[in-house]
Amino acid sequence: MNRRILVADDDPHIRDVICFALANAGMTAVAAENGVKALAELEREPADLVILDIGMPELDGLEVCRRIRRHNETPILFLSARADEIDRVLGLELGGDDYVTKPFSPRELVARVSAILKRVNATRLAGREEDVLRRGLLSLDVLRFHASFDGHDLALTALEFALMKLLAARPGVVFTRDTIMSSIYASNINVSDRTIDSHVRNIRSKFASAGCANVIDTVHGVGFRLGALSVA
Repeated sequence: MNRRILVADDDPHIRDVICFALANAGMTAVAAENGVKALAELEREPADLVILDIGMPELDGLEVCRRIRRHNETPILFLSARADEIDRVLGLELGGDDYVTKPFSPRELVARVSAILKRVNATRLAGREEDVLRRGLLSLDVLRFHASFDGHDLALTALEFALMKLLAARPGVVFTRDTIMSSIYASNINVSDRTIDSHVRNIRSKFASAGCANVIDTVHGVGFRLGALSVA
């Protein structure tokens, strides 16, 4: 199925390079030169994934991500000319699914886009085997890609949903960061273990807002496991 990818970057050369690489991979690329036009394009027609440059004029990529996440969970891949960890962590905590630092390889970028789309599609199709995974007050509707706690809907990103599904499928089991990374990311994608910590913090914050006191337990020196899922 042809995928529609929105590419938002204020550098016309980078937009052209990305759009060309995506087109060669059989995807439809739509370009936007700033954050305002990116949001307008999404309003006109939804995208399967959004590539957002963080340092755009008018509205930067982080603010565009905030506004997108108010309405939907479209996968987001961030681009940044800076390698600052705070940018990467903040982008992931706002709901980004991946992060690529400029300069980048167009081939690697396409591989990351494909990996995100494959993961989202696999999560949705997995519902054929088990439509809804329930653990206490937690409900993960795999077919609809929907999570809730005690009746409160939770806006999880694709990676956050995949991480929660991994933990909920085997409650009590402690998963190392390496195991989590290999389970929710494609094997050809290099990810820092700090990235997993960012996803865990983001999940905890969202569940806390829904009244969950302990969605994920940290087992120091080992990794993470599903928490008791008690009401705060």
